[in-house]
Parts: sequence; C-alpha cells; structure tokens
Amino acid sequence: MSLNSRVSHALSARTKQLSLAVVATGTLMIVLDGSIVTVAMPAIQHDLGFTPAGLSWVVNAYLIAFGSLLLLAGRLGDLLGRRRMFLYGTGVFTAASLLAGLASSPALLIAARFLQGVGSAMAAAVSLGILVTLFTEARERARAIAVFSFTGAAGASIGQVVGGVLTDALTWNWIFFINLPIGLASLVVAAAVLPRDRGLGFAAGADVLGALLVTTGLMLGIYTVVKVESYGWTSAHTLGLGALAASLLAAFVIRQTKARTPLVPLRIFRSRQVTGANLVQILMVAALFSFQVLVALYLQQVRGYGAAETGLAMLPAAVVIGAVSLGISARLNARFGERRVLLAGLTLLIAMLLLLTRLPERSHYAVDLLPVMLLAAGFGLALPALTSLGMSGASESDAGLASGVFNTTQQIGMALGVAVLSTLAASRTESQLADGASEAAALTSGYHLAFGIGAGLLVAAFVIAYAVVRKAAAPTPSEAVTAPVHVGV
Repeated sequence: MSLNSRVSHALSARTKQLSLAVVATGTLMIVLDGSIVTVAMPAIQHDLGFTPAGLSWVVNAYLIAFGSLLLLAGRLGDLLGRRRMFLYGTGVFTAASLLAGLASSPALLIAARFLQGVGSAMAAAVSLGILVTLFTEARERARAIAVFSFTGAAGASIGQVVGGVLTDALTWNWIFFINLPIGLASLVVAAAVLPRDRGLGFAAGADVLGALLVTTGLMLGIYTVVKVESYGWTSAHTLGLGALAASLLAAFVIRQTKARTPLVPLRIFRSRQVTGANLVQILMVAALFSFQVLVALYLQQVRGYGAAETGLAMLPAAVVIGAVSLGISARLNARFGERRVLLAGLTLLIAMLLLLTRLPERSHYAVDLLPVMLLAAGFGLALPALTSLGMSGASESDAGLASGVFNTTQQIGMALGVAVLSTLAASRTESQLADGASEAAALTSGYHLAFGIGAGLLVAAFVIAYAVVRKAAAPTPSEAVTAPVHVGV
C-alpha cells in the first residue's frame, strides 16, 4: 500500500467529512461565481459604462483564464502537492473577488475577473484529485463524488438566485464581496483539516515546453470560440486564430509522445471510461448552456422578470438536482452502475430541452416551465456518474492531472455552448426581426433553435455513452450503498 493510501486509511471519519465539506464549499464558491454574474450584467454595464461588446469580457476574461490553466494547475498540484495548490488557488480567488467588488472601471473589473479565473483554475484543478485520494473505499468515494457533483450541478441555479437577490437588494458589487467570508473561512478550515501531501516534486519532471504549448493553445482556442459571435465562423479572424490554436494543441500532443516526463501522460486516455466520459461532458455541458443561461435570458427579456424573480424561478431546478445527487445518486450508481445511471440522466435532459423547444412566447410558469425545472433532475443523475467515470482511471500520482483534464473538458464544453448556441440563437432572432416579427417572438424563436441544437448534442452524448463507455460489472452486495448520503461536520 502506498504512503497516500496509508494516510487516507488512517484519517478519521470526521476529518474526511470536514475535508469534503471544505473542498465542496470552495468548489461551490467557484461555480457560483460563474453564474452569479449573469443576472447582474445589466447593473454592471450601467454603473461602469461598459459597451455592449465590452460587457461580454466580464464573462470571457474569467472563462479564458480558467479553461486554459486547468491542465497546468492539475499537474502542478501533483508535483507541488494538491493541498498547497488548493490553498493558493482559494487565496488568489478570494483576493481577486475583493478587487472585482472594488472595481471602478471596466478595465479593472476585467483584470480582476481574469485573476479570479486563475485562482479558480488552481483550486478546481486539484479538487477531484484530493477527493479520490482521500476517499479510497468504493461506497464513501461514491458519496463524496455525489456531494462534489451537486456543487457543480446545482451551483449554477443557486448562483442565479443569489445574484438576483444581492443585485436587487444591495448592489452588483456584493456578488463579489460575498466571496470574502466564504473564501477566508475555507482557507482557515482547509489549512487545518486537509491532509498534507508532499507531491512528487519537480524532480519527477515538469514539461515546460508542453505546458507553454497547451496553455497558449487552450487560451487562444477559447478566445477564438467566445469571439465567434462578433466575427462569425468563416471570418479570417476565426479561421486564422482557430488554425493557430489547433496547431499549438497538435504540437502539444506530439510533444507528449516524446517528452521524458510529459505534462499529460497519454496513457490516461487508454481507459474507455475516461475518454468516453470526457467526450460526453463536452457535449453535455455545451448543450446545457441553453438551459442555464438562455432560460434565464428568456425569463428576463421575453417574460419581463427581474433579477431576483429569475433566480427564484430557477430555484426548483437546484432543489431537485440537490435531492437527486445528494439523496439517491450514489445508491443508484452502486446498484446499477454509472453507465446506466448516466444514460438515464441524459434521457431526462433530452426530454427537458425538447420541452423547451415548445416554450410559448406567453408562457405560464406552472404549466410551461415548472415541468422543465423538475426534469433537471437529470443533472443530479448524470453528473455524479460522469464524474466517477472521468476519474476512474486515475492513479494516485495522476489524480490531479485527471482532475484537471476533466475540468478542462467542462470548460471547453462551456465555451462551445456559449459560441455555438448563443450565435445560432442571435442569428435566428435577427432573421425573425428582419421578417417583421416582434422582439419577443424573435427572441423566443432564437431560443427554440438553441434548445433544439442542445437536444441534438445530448443525443450525441447519449450515443457516445452507450457505445464507448464500457458496461461496468454488476456490484456485489457488499458494495451496494444502503444508506442515503449525509454530509456532516
């Protein structure tokens, strides 16, 4: 048994639960920040004088830094120690949140958001790695991953509620200030309870050239994708930068086959579960952008909801996601296997987006939207199963890397969702307006197209999950989870 395994077995149940709580809290803070901003964008634009094009960089600056640095941060966590990387990342994110709340100009807010993305990447890249090395027994790992997945699945909806309430009751600045007490408390508790790990050390090898290639390639690629709405898919800007980004990433892959100590050992992709899970995640996250963002826009721009009303309207989705992911997902994964649970979750999500393609311009919440919110239970089924599959091939020495890869594919999916679905929706809306449709009807038509494309992406994800992910062996009775998940400190 390795040193890390012996340490994990020696830890008390209370220490493990505290560690899970602090990692989940830190992750929830990061996830909330990604969605809490969306409902405050009009207020930010008004107060700081953002141009319509410049306002998008409040989101893009964060997304580019976060998505491009996850792989590097994950590997550095393996080398320097995952506990240290989590603490540093949480500290950077908390400090950047203070700067964002104090920002008095568009440039300062964009810079602070980029720094937030850096801190988020450092902390998020190693979070799963901490959990899979801390919880080594099958049942407790399934429960830990269920809690972790809940923070990702429900966090976006909770963020919209919190963002709307804070913006309406106070000012937009408080969507960033709220991170200060949470971040500081997370730092104190994490420093006290997270097990110390030395990491492999730089003597184990740091592929500097590979790090430069992948970080530059991802940063340039994500930038290109998020700017598609401004330049178009066939513009010289998109095609030129896209080709350069693809060349850098191809050079990175070649480098990994030749480097003595590669940044991303390609052996981790030999697992069909790992490869399939990451492919499914890209498609699923891209598709679900249409639910998490476009439904909120529909409520505000078509139905005239305020920020707080929009957040509260999305709340049932967060409730059912939490009930499923924390209450039964671990037991279902243990009884039926992650693959079957993933397929069931994807089926519910496909049905959810198909219902949204029929969303009327003059909708009634109880009839047209509440059933959609309840079908969001598919999040609670799919994400814990997908996370387990995505980390299934990780050894202790590669846990941070596998965590970084899994989080990176999530950000790639988000960037693709932003670019593809928002661009298609905007194009359909402009076409409808040109044909004489009302603004509300044109917006609704654009959202319908995005929901339909999202449903198609989920169907593709279902096919990959069915064909690529291997059927897991049936669990033995001793492996079955017979109690609901409880998170206690």
